[in-house]
Amino acid sequence: YGGLANSWDYGPLGVELKNNIKQAWWKKFVKNNKVNIEDRFADLPFDSDRKMMTVIYKHEGKFLSITKGAPDIILEHSSYKPDEQRALMANEEMASDALRVLGIGYRIFDTLPELTTENVENDLTFVGLVGMIDPARPEVKESIRLASQAGIRTIMITGDHVKTAEAIAKQLGILRDGDLAIASSELQKMTDEDLFDNIEKYSVYARVAPEDKVRIVETWQKIGHIVSMTGDGVNDALALKKADVGFAMGSGTEVAKEASDIVILDNNFYSIAMAILYGRTIFKSIRKFIICQLTINLCSLLVSIIGPFIGIPVPITVVQMLWINMIMDTLSGFAFSYEPALIEYMYEKPKKKSESIINKYMFNQILITGLYSAILCIFFLKSKFINLIFGDDLMTAFFGLIIFISIFNSFAARTHRLNILGNIFQNKVFILVILFVICMQIILLYKGGELFRTNGLTIREFIIMVLFSLSVVPIDCIRKTILKLKGDKIGV
Repeated sequence: YGGLANSWDYGPLGVELKNNIKQAWWKKFVKNNKVNIEDRFADLPFDSDRKMMTVIYKHEGKFLSITKGAPDIILEHSSYKPDEQRALMANEEMASDALRVLGIGYRIFDTLPELTTENVENDLTFVGLVGMIDPARPEVKESIRLASQAGIRTIMITGDHVKTAEAIAKQLGILRDGDLAIASSELQKMTDEDLFDNIEKYSVYARVAPEDKVRIVETWQKIGHIVSMTGDGVNDALALKKADVGFAMGSGTEVAKEASDIVILDNNFYSIAMAILYGRTIFKSIRKFIICQLTINLCSLLVSIIGPFIGIPVPITVVQMLWINMIMDTLSGFAFSYEPALIEYMYEKPKKKSESIINKYMFNQILITGLYSAILCIFFLKSKFINLIFGDDLMTAFFGLIIFISIFNSFAARTHRLNILGNIFQNKVFILVILFVICMQIILLYKGGELFRTNGLTIREFIIMVLFSLSVVPIDCIRKTILKLKGDKIGV
C-alpha cells in the first residue's frame, strides 16, 4: 500500500519493496534478489480455514518463505509489524473501496524447515498490503436487477473482508437499504434459532467457512424458500449439493461440478438470469400446449358423446380423430416449444412449489372455449339453416370446422393478449406449423375421399365454415376482457 511504504521500516528484505512498491514491485523485487519465480522450492497451498498460502524459494544459500493471506491473519502471525493499527485501518479503507486486500509477510530460514504451517507461517516479518479489484462484468448489475424483479433475492457469500463485500454488494444492487452484512465470526456466535429468525435481514456474508455456507442454505430452506447456490471451489461442494439447485462455474473444480446440477460454462451470473427466463418460458409453453390440447379434447369428447343422442352416430370418424390428435399431440407441441423468451416473464412472481400445473386461468379457458366449441359443433350439425347451406357436404364441412377451431384456438392459447398475433413473428416455427396444417387440411377436405369422409366444398361453403370456426377468437377475447375487469390474473 503506497501510503504506508513511505514511512515504515520493513527490515532488511523490506527495503527493496519500499523502493519499488509503486511500480511492478514484485517482479523487480524478485529480480533484484535473484529469486527465480519459475523454480520455487516448495509451497503450502491456500485453504479456507487458515486463510493463507506460502511459497518457499532457495535464496543465497538460505530459504525464503513468502506468505500471503487475509491481512488480519498475516498480522496475527507476524512478530515484526511496526504499526499494526495503521495496517488495519488501511485494510478497512481499501476494502471499503471494493478492493480485495492481501497481507504479505516473509521469513528467512538458514536450513529448510519442516513443511508445516506451524513451522513456516509463524514469526513472520510483515511487509504490507496489496489491494486488487476483480471488476464485475457490465451485465451483472442488470442481471441482479432482473432477478430481483422476478422475485428472486440474490445473496452474496464470500471469503472477502466484510467491507469489501459490502462495497461490491452496494455497487451491484445486492445490498439494498435496510439489508445487513455479517462476518463469519458473528455468524458462528448466532444460534440456529437466532439465524432462523433473522436470516432475511442479511444480504452479505463475509469471511465464510464451508460449514457456514451449508448452514445459510439450510436456514433459507427451513423458512420455505427454494435455494440455488453458485460456486467453483472444493469448499463449495457441500452447499452446492445441499441447495435445491446447484450452479457450478465452468472454470471451477471437478468436485464442484460433480456436486452441482447445472454448470455455467461462461462463468457469468447473466447466464443464471437467462436460465431462469428460459425455464419460465418452457413452463409457460407447456401450459399453453395443455390449454390447446384439453380444449379441443373437451370439445371432441362432448360432441362424440352427444352426437348419437341427436341422430348423428359418428360425428367424428376414427381416422379423423387420428388426424386431430396428430395436430394436437405432435404438431402443436412442436410449435409451442419454440415460443419466444419474453423479458416480461421476469417481472412475474415465482411459482410456488405446491402450484398445480393447471391454474385457474387455464381451467377457465379450457372450460369456456371447450364448451363453446362443443355447442358450436352441435349447432353446426343440427341447425336447419346450416343444413340448407351445406346439404350433402355437411360432414365434410364439420371435419373442417373441428380442425380450424383447433387452429384458431392455438392462436388464442399462445398469448394472454387480446391481440392473438402478439409476438407471433418471434415464433416462426409456429407460423410454419399452422401453414402446414392448413395446407394439409385443405388437401384432406378435397382429396380425402372415403378414408376421411370428405368430398370437397365450394368456395362459399369453405369461407362460411372458416368464419364459424373463427368465432372462438372473439369469444376468447370477451373471456379475457371479463377476467381483466374482475382483476383476475391474465395468462399462464
